[in-house]
Amino acid sequence: MKVLTHPTLCVGADLGAHLAAGPGGLRAALADPAAIIPAIERAGLRGLGGAGFPTHRKWAAVAAEPGPGKWVICNGNEDEPGTFKDAFLLVQTPHQVIEGALIAAVATRAPGVALYVNPRDPSTLATLRAAIAAWQAHPLLAEVSAAIGEPVDLRLVESSGLYIGGEETAAVASVAGGFPFPALKPPYPAQSGVDGRPTLVNNVETLAQAAHILGRGKATGTKLYSLSGDVLRPGLHELPLGTTLRALVMEHGGGMLGGRRFKAVFTGGPSNTLLTEADFDVPLDFDSLRARGSRLGTGAMIVVSDGTSILRKTAEYVGFFAESSCGQCPPCKIGTFQIARLLQRIEAGHGQQGDIEALRNLAALLPGSGRCGLVDGAATVLASSLATFPEEYARAVR
Repeated sequence: MKVLTHPTLCVGADLGAHLAAGPGGLRAALADPAAIIPAIERAGLRGLGGAGFPTHRKWAAVAAEPGPGKWVICNGNEDEPGTFKDAFLLVQTPHQVIEGALIAAVATRAPGVALYVNPRDPSTLATLRAAIAAWQAHPLLAEVSAAIGEPVDLRLVESSGLYIGGEETAAVASVAGGFPFPALKPPYPAQSGVDGRPTLVNNVETLAQAAHILGRGKATGTKLYSLSGDVLRPGLHELPLGTTLRALVMEHGGGMLGGRRFKAVFTGGPSNTLLTEADFDVPLDFDSLRARGSRLGTGAMIVVSDGTSILRKTAEYVGFFAESSCGQCPPCKIGTFQIARLLQRIEAGHGQQGDIEALRNLAALLPGSGRCGLVDGAATVLASSLATFPEEYARAVR
């Protein structure tokens, strides 16, 4: 079941081909701007960049703010290990993403539209520059400007390439020309964002879905899952939202690499919890995973086989978070460093029993101590690994 990744939409920067085969959501939005947000609400669209916040509430908050100069930011920073869905959409199907961003601009009356993209892949930047130029030369953009009442400023903004650059207030700071430091909230971007103006920040996949919702008049029913790790067919899989973990790994992923036994999966990326074989039949959707104390996150699923050390993988991911901390918040900078140091010591065979207790204390104390979710992600994956695979930690210490 392919919608966002359907071959007819994988046309790169060719706007004519996209408009011929695409969802037609922008034309529907221009025909009845007042119906946009209710359509998004009826479809039940949630943010697909990690938080899962109801999309219509974000859009309505920005739309309710008065005045000119609002912004829409399409957040394509995508720097978390195991997540690669947005990169595919931006290179292969950029126009459905831009179309979704322009629909959001019409709904919120925001003339500023920034495609905020990680610059690590030059082909992504080249494709988006060509795609933006095509829109700027097309009469549809003038219709969008007329609907908003201000000329549309559609631009490409290269992110810092740092993990923290994907946090919404850091994205706002980057688009405004500053350093991507996450900011304290409130105020939220919907109240005060780029240049102090109300700003909507949405993920790439979220905006692509919006284009189809307006074109179809209903939800697509699909989700992009970034499958990686010890499976035969890693890659991007567009499947019905709520596909089970078993179906994703064993059917679409081709089963385990080398005939090994499934051990666990880092669900939603490395900043969430671990699921095991006992959770094999859980539907991979927002509510089912929340009921298990987990989250869908970005839809990244990092599969681990029997024989692979969870302790080692946890140390690897916490090390990533420690290196990615911007240093603004001492509990985050020092806390993630201490977790990484303890995990490395234990994994190397030099740990003490007291190190495990120290890790448990850090996992309990650190959540909520930073301006963004980085330290929470490190603490979450640590706590989950300690609770799910305590025997690995026990074997590794003296």
